[in-house]
Amino acid sequence: MDVRSNVPPVIIKRKKVVVEGGHHGGAWKVAYADFVTAMMAFFLLMWLLGATTEQQRKGIADYFSPTLPLNSVSGGGDGAFGGDSVFTEDSLAENGIGASSKYATDSQQARGAAGLLPEGASDPRVRTEDAAFARLEDMLTARSGESHVSDDIRQHILTRVTDEGLVIELFDLEGRPLFVENTRPTRLLEDLTGLVAQVANLVENDIAVTAHARAGPVTLASNPVWDITIDRSNRLRRMLEVEGVNTRRMRRTTGNADRTPAVADPMAVRNNRVEIILLRSDHE
Repeated sequence: MDVRSNVPPVIIKRKKVVVEGGHHGGAWKVAYADFVTAMMAFFLLMWLLGATTEQQRKGIADYFSPTLPLNSVSGGGDGAFGGDSVFTEDSLAENGIGASSKYATDSQQARGAAGLLPEGASDPRVRTEDAAFARLEDMLTARSGESHVSDDIRQHILTRVTDEGLVIELFDLEGRPLFVENTRPTRLLEDLTGLVAQVANLVENDIAVTAHARAGPVTLASNPVWDITIDRSNRLRRMLEVEGVNTRRMRRTTGNADRTPAVADPMAVRNNRVEIILLRSDHE
């Protein structure tokens, strides 16, 4: 018998290594998901382009465009705004090209430079009214440099064109109220009312008057600011009529109490304001 027969046989095990290279593992799933997401975004974009007007598309584009408050009406000097920017929430919360207030109401949404004009803006009558409103704004705010309104008076005036019409807002500044003893007009308000009446008499649009007030430090069961704002709006209406505005042009007077603050702080003096709205001719 051969001696080598007692040696155990050598068994060699070979492991088969499988490399996932045929389909690149799961990477194709990630690429496919990215493709589907891109296609969905593309179809949403196409739908948005077809469902909006040119003015709305420009407004959307402007929303996503980073901008700086450097324009013809932004302040920052020693002139009418006393060194404040028109974007300062505590003094001038809104302007004619938009609104920076978090609590802006429907009537405060300015159309502005984005061109979001009301339905039927191609109507020549609408364009004529817009041009007239622009001239009145120039007279009140001195944007064209031709107004003789003093800087002290102009600091209390804010204008904006909305779908409802031209809104002329008169507001309190610290230490310079429009009313004392709740409803008694100050000399400042009398001067402002005379100025607004002169401008309002240049057109024939109907007029609406609205008053707002700042909130009190406590919540009362019977909130007096409702009666205060109603009395203020009626007082301002009578003052306009005394200054020569035709009574027949008065469409409505309202008091909004403290429900629509102009700035974030509901107790800020800036919330004490009145609005004279020159209504559009087709506004109901």
